[in-house]
Amino acid sequence: MLDQSELFEGMGMLFVKDFMKVAITTSYDKGDILFREGDPALYFYTMISGKVNLSIRTGHHVYTISNPGEVFGWSSLVERDLYSATAECVEPALLLRTDKNVFFKMIEAHPNISNIFYKNLSKTLGKRLLASYNVISCALDEKTSPS
Repeated sequence: MLDQSELFEGMGMLFVKDFMKVAITTSYDKGDILFREGDPALYFYTMISGKVNLSIRTGHHVYTISNPGEVFGWSSLVERDLYSATAECVEPALLLRTDKNVFFKMIEAHPNISNIFYKNLSKTLGKRLLASYNVISCALDEKTSPS
């Protein structure tokens, strides 16, 4: 599953094995809220199975997480103190939950990995930003197009 994750691409088996030792596998039910926009950003999550919707305070759905290996809750990874969206399970989900402080200690212990990690993170953030932009753009187009 982590071999499908863009965030962990190129990090090597040793790092992935160490990561799996600290990530907590947790199952969630449909309707469970993993975190709310404005909550302290303490963890990030990696999808194993299921579906999670991310939404912003206005109630607008921003992004759906459903691909194995997909990472979310990365506010914690970019030194944001608070989550920027709410994450809700829209079907039962199996996730890896990782404490950001434990993860950063791992990165420090593997200095050769840190450049790869930040490169992967920026690529992931860029794709998510583009996807969010497209969702917002489509919603605006629908609002402004004549009926």
